[in-house]
Amino acid sequence: MREILGRRRRLLLMRGRGGRSALLGMALICATEWQWPVLPGVGLRSGGGRAGRDCACPHPDCEVPGAHPFDPGILGATTDRRMVRWWWTNRPTAPLVLATGGSAPCAVSLPAVAGAQALTALDRLGVRLGPVVATPTRWALLVAPYSLPQLGELLHSRSWVPSSLRFHGQGGYLILPPSRTGAGRVRWERAPQPVATPPWLPEVETVVDALVEASTGTPDSGSRLAY
Repeated sequence: MREILGRRRRLLLMRGRGGRSALLGMALICATEWQWPVLPGVGLRSGGGRAGRDCACPHPDCEVPGAHPFDPGILGATTDRRMVRWWWTNRPTAPLVLATGGSAPCAVSLPAVAGAQALTALDRLGVRLGPVVATPTRWALLVAPYSLPQLGELLHSRSWVPSSLRFHGQGGYLILPPSRTGAGRVRWERAPQPVATPPWLPEVETVVDALVEASTGTPDSGSRLAY
């Protein structure tokens, strides 16, 4: 009974709408149960002049408001329970940032419309997918960790890769639900199962062709699509 209640509690935290307990709970699941290094994002300035879209960083023309690390930087990501709890106790609405690569998942992101098309195509082919993160502008498929040489070889074998397709590997990051950024709410399009073991992840080569095809012809309006 205790295990069932624990799973239900984790599921509620993962489906949270961005509340304080939901952000801290998801951060603790990532860091302590799945061993994914996380850190708080910079977040949005309270009472921002553009409908709450002003980034809390000192750059007035921030391209990805609220959706990036600031202090600490990406190298400060950790799996330490005490540090994670301290961060979100002091900044309870801070976005949840996953440091990608290494032992943590990598990701491939693409515009939201193309992402929906890609998932339909992959489902039709019977490809097993892992978690999928969605924002109003972009979707990101979490994949197994890959190295830069592995990614380079994979992309070199293709005649063309759309610029709207972005890769989040070693040294990169991804905003996870239930965060809120200047682009809007971050949610799970395909949520991970609320279990203690890390979510299953596909290899990048099993999904990249469908992502390339879906992204072909999708306009890339610049770095505002990055996250």
